[in-house]
Amino acid sequence: MKIKIWKQIKEDLLTPWRNDPAINSKTELFTNYPGVWAIIHYRIAHKLYKNGWVRLSRFLMGLTQFITNVDIHPGATIGRRVFIDHAFGVVIGETAVIEDDVLIYQGVTLGGVNLDKGIKRHPTVKKGAVIGGGSKVLGNITIGENSRIGANSVVVKDVPSESTAVGIPARIVTKGKDKSQLSHNKLPDINQQLFIYLTKRLETLEKAIITHTEKELPKKDDELEKVYQEFIKSIKN
Repeated sequence: MKIKIWKQIKEDLLTPWRNDPAINSKTELFTNYPGVWAIIHYRIAHKLYKNGWVRLSRFLMGLTQFITNVDIHPGATIGRRVFIDHAFGVVIGETAVIEDDVLIYQGVTLGGVNLDKGIKRHPTVKKGAVIGGGSKVLGNITIGENSRIGANSVVVKDVPSESTAVGIPARIVTKGKDKSQLSHNKLPDINQQLFIYLTKRLETLEKAIITHTEKELPKKDDELEKVYQEFIKSIKN
């Protein structure tokens, strides 16, 4: 549903009250929320861009980048009540599409992997998704509704709705509705699981060679199999 730009801006000014428990006064909107002002400037620049004022819109967003350290192309499509928390280092490309009620943390890139003009090169982030700090979402892929991307993940494939993806490259680690927006302390560490397995496997083989206790390997293999299964469970879609 399309709404007037001033109503959108009013919603943008209210988003910190919905998403950030740290806000205490309206004055803080002017001093502590560069993401809010980047979005507001984008609203104006996007309107200019759509009406053919391309150079002026790019100039406005270039100035916004200098002030807020947020780089949003005026051609991007950003829905209602989108909140960029802390915001520094956020990059949103020309053909990116962000639907309503999306939460984006600092250092996020919604970037492209194709240099061809006239095609969609950037991601689509569906309604209610959360993109963790430092994440890179690259290419014409889709982050599903209410999905969560763990901090510092690199996403190069579609993420289904109601899912959590972590890692480099990102893998789906949980599916299903979750009332919490993104509990990083509860996410499995898939790199740790693999490191534990490889370390224990190497330790077992070295010990067997040195002590000539190859007969004990089957027993050790059973123990390692449990560790390996934990790793598989962590990355299983």
